[in-house]
Amino acid sequence: MKILHLEPKPIVEFDFLNAGRRPNQFFVDKLPVFLGQVDRLPSGVDAMVVTADLQGREVFPNRKSGDQLRLLGEVLPSMLLPTLDSIGIEPGQKIGAVLAGDFYTYPDLHGRGGTGDVTPVWHAFSDQYHWVIGVAGNHDTFGSSERMSNSRANIHFLDNERFMLADLKIAGLSGVIGNPRKNFRRTHDEFLRALEQLTAEPTDILIMHDGPDGGMPQFRGIHEARDIIEFTQPKLVIRGHSHWPKPLVELDNKVQVLNVDATVVILTQ
Repeated sequence: MKILHLEPKPIVEFDFLNAGRRPNQFFVDKLPVFLGQVDRLPSGVDAMVVTADLQGREVFPNRKSGDQLRLLGEVLPSMLLPTLDSIGIEPGQKIGAVLAGDFYTYPDLHGRGGTGDVTPVWHAFSDQYHWVIGVAGNHDTFGSSERMSNSRANIHFLDNERFMLADLKIAGLSGVIGNPRKNFRRTHDEFLRALEQLTAEPTDILIMHDGPDGGMPQFRGIHEARDIIEFTQPKLVIRGHSHWPKPLVELDNKVQVLNVDATVVILTQ
């Protein structure tokens, strides 16, 4: 799957509440939604929604009476429906979702960097969309389980695993480099070894939380991961974790890297 074009400006922006830089501060932030075209989609879907790092909460006017503010990723599938309709994706058409990790923030937005249960986010996408596939970020947990359950037929959680989705070969590596005693972290060598083994087979889409750098300043990432990816050549890498000045970069060997940190990209054919 190759991205043929990505609009340079968002087609819409959604308000959400983001934790401030100082304790017990929060502010209204903007979530940009970009539109892109690909040469082909996985068979059986009419569009793909790709996102990561939705570490915010819904705005107060959207809150259900008496309930705490929901996670941004929990309300996003419904928020996107008018936008999808505006580009010709009508109710009843099938949409796939790719989640690249980190969908939690504290309910009271008292600080950044919280870790918690993001099962409601995955279930919200599962309820609205044809299928959901993705990885965990280092701020994600899944209730009492160490990983997102694949008990729903349309949920495909990957952590150093491969999956054949329709006619596309997809690989997924959760987490970041760090202390392996902490949540979704591997040592430097373990992370790179897993990536190398995971991409040793032909891969159409590689989903990572942290991933390769973009080969330029301000396009932060793991340089050694880029070395591996330039050698193994997955067709498309989807990642989050570090924000880039623009979402899409093409490496020297034509491998595309789509960074959806605090971003949504809708892909159509």
